Amino acid sequence: MAQEKKLVEAITSMNEDFTQWYTDVIKKADLVDYSSVRGCMIIRPYGYAIWENIQKYLDARFKETGHENVYMPMFIPESLLLKEKEHVEGFAPEVAWVTHGGDEKLAERLCVRPTSETLFCDHYANIIQSYRDLPKLYNQWCSVVRWEKTTRPFLRTLEFLWQEGHTAHATADEAQQETITMLNVYADFCEKALAIPVIKGKKTEKEKFAGAKSTYTIESLMHDGKALQSGTSHNFGDGFARAFGIQYTGKENQLQYVHQTSWGVTTRLIGAIIMVHGDDSGLVLPPVIAPVQLVIVPVQMHKEGVLEKAGELKQRLSCVARVIMDDSDKMPGWKFSEHEMKGVPLRLEVGPKDIEKNQVVLVRRDTREKIFVSMDELETKVPQILEELQNALLERAREMRDKKTFKAETLDEFERTINETPGFIKAMWCGDRACEDAVKERTSATARCIPFEQETISDKCMCCGKPAKHMVYWGKAY
Repeated sequence: MAQEKKLVEAITSMNEDFTQWYTDVIKKADLVDYSSVRGCMIIRPYGYAIWENIQKYLDARFKETGHENVYMPMFIPESLLLKEKEHVEGFAPEVAWVTHGGDEKLAERLCVRPTSETLFCDHYANIIQSYRDLPKLYNQWCSVVRWEKTTRPFLRTLEFLWQEGHTAHATADEAQQETITMLNVYADFCEKALAIPVIKGKKTEKEKFAGAKSTYTIESLMHDGKALQSGTSHNFGDGFARAFGIQYTGKENQLQYVHQTSWGVTTRLIGAIIMVHGDDSGLVLPPVIAPVQLVIVPVQMHKEGVLEKAGELKQRLSCVARVIMDDSDKMPGWKFSEHEMKGVPLRLEVGPKDIEKNQVVLVRRDTREKIFVSMDELETKVPQILEELQNALLERAREMRDKKTFKAETLDEFERTINETPGFIKAMWCGDRACEDAVKERTSATARCIPFEQETISDKCMCCGKPAKHMVYWGKAY
């Protein structure tokens, strides 16, 4: 018991210090280690296994929608980056430059990719000539570098892993359809795989991606009431195509510019999983992306037949779940605490008395409910309970988000609400950049998105009192 308490007490309570709680969890659950390079993280095997499951799920969805994986260089010549002025200005403060190759100074600086629009555009200009070459539906899995001043593992690091889709289309309508289709893929993934409910909407002009015609986003709410941009999808129109000369000959034998999109999610999704589902005992992982869905803990394993039975159950259940057996020499209480820390969705306990009764004890990570199940029913019961747990996590997260979503009609009410009860705030906006800036300056909150599902809080902008154009979700964000 002392050992068990020692492990749990290593985590700061999330209500006491949420930032320290987050740091404690990622370390104690063996997700990451700190690197000798400032702002960079070492993703440990357990953390990387979560990313692999995210990658596997999304990659299958991308391919179902007709996309192919490619890989672009990590370096971008400065002259190439400068071709799209608005884009480069948006990323200039975050760019890392390579100035030397060995001992020799380079004739032209190379940018370490912060994103790959310019590389894809340069490639598309070479390979797209006719309408028959369209559409181009590409995606790449890679890392990018952005020289952030303030960092936190998974949420904001100098180098991070992501996927970036880049597509080229014959018409504006096709590009817009692609933009929304991929946003819906992300939203569906977050809710069905990560059990994280999201708000879908459009970014304001101020918040849109540099160089984009329009940016769409999925926004989620963390346990501490801060928002997290969880995925974005951008419609570039033909702006990049004009800058890079990406033209094709149409069916009428006329030269036309292509219309492009880009969309991406990153390892910050792991941070979202931690902050939406975790508790004071550590991680709580949704079964769909959990590296281990079921851990078997033999109790009194020195007794005859216990280890053998546990091994037999592992072999049987490996057909319906990702299973491990913990036959280490640690005390059962320590094992329980350790696997709770790692967020394993379901624990199976089996000992001599259980074997006599032909039953096991299943323990849910989210509720810690103990369920006695006949060994004969395990192949049916385990998947059923995992599905119930997955659905329960989504419902709990949705209830948390709704509880922390508020309305405000005036800026004074908005300021008071966001300071006293952090969360999403729904408020009306006239569409004027000055009002958006004023809200941020006064409260540090930003416009998270103009949701697709609009509602009327009032008919006036909360900031200036002029007629409102949109209902906006606002919040302080990571």
